[in-house]
Amino acid sequence: MCVVINNAGVLIVYLIIIGDVMSGSLKHIGVMDQLIGHGEWDNRRLLILVVLVIFLAPLCALEKIDSLSLSSAASVALAVVFVVVSCSIASVKVIEGKISMPRMGPDFSSRAAMLDLLVVIPIMTNAYICHFNVQPIYNELKERTPHNMYKIGRITTVLCVVVYALTAVSGYLLFGDDTESDVLTNFDKDLGIRFSSALNYVVRIGYVIHLVLVFPVVHFSLRQTVDSLIFGELAPHSRKKMLSLTVVLLALIYLGSTMIPNIWVAFKFTGATTGLALGFMFPALVALRLGKEGKSLGKGERLLSLVMLAVAIVVSIVGVIGNVYSLKSKSG
Repeated sequence: MCVVINNAGVLIVYLIIIGDVMSGSLKHIGVMDQLIGHGEWDNRRLLILVVLVIFLAPLCALEKIDSLSLSSAASVALAVVFVVVSCSIASVKVIEGKISMPRMGPDFSSRAAMLDLLVVIPIMTNAYICHFNVQPIYNELKERTPHNMYKIGRITTVLCVVVYALTAVSGYLLFGDDTESDVLTNFDKDLGIRFSSALNYVVRIGYVIHLVLVFPVVHFSLRQTVDSLIFGELAPHSRKKMLSLTVVLLALIYLGSTMIPNIWVAFKFTGATTGLALGFMFPALVALRLGKEGKSLGKGERLLSLVMLAVAIVVSIVGVIGNVYSLKSKSG
């Protein structure tokens, strides 16, 4: 159930981001509006539906995660392009003195800032929760060994840390306190350098393509988990059943993307609940259970598992309470 809720939430966020970039938001202009002007083609729900049907559905209909290897590699390359371009723009503006280094560090002057600080960790967990794809990827490795899987895990984690950190730093250098939770929407204005308009399009359209390519990977585990929950793990495979599940899941995800107002709301709650459970609670519980069954688990590993479990529970409770209180404060 945690995989289902977490993955569905993440996929809804992807569609919301695609809608924000292509159609715009309350504060920012979308790519379509800038390219062709405002009209029916700029309708947010219509744009998301077109992307879903034409681009996402065919990729989500693939049966094996190995079939998505090229699209996954391309998505990583596009994420790196986004980081390189945004960091280059920030560096040029700093060198030319067009922006000053912003004051770093949290501002604790308001209750809202404190609440946002409390939910930062749950939100960050969304960026690193890929545990649900470990087993499918391991099953399709050419050389299926734990050593190779550990190596893959370490490399991808380091890559994620570098990409996310550089994205955050460059975004804050460029936009400061005006940085949106969806930083892509900030790239709709003059950046104060040559070819600003072209770079804005490269960043936004490139990242939309990145999301389109990574969407099927998250959907794969969602569909696989729903299939197991409904029909059982030993149920015979059927192409028709797989396609039917794909259609139903994509329809529900699309509906969710039209009802949730922004990515901040979705990320807050999935991160504080299912994200922490998948990333920290369940791995710690699995390790402790293996220790009880006689597997080699040292005192240090057992202590680490217990600490990780306790911290995750505390952060989850604080995150949920902070999210609810934050929503009540804004509505009031």
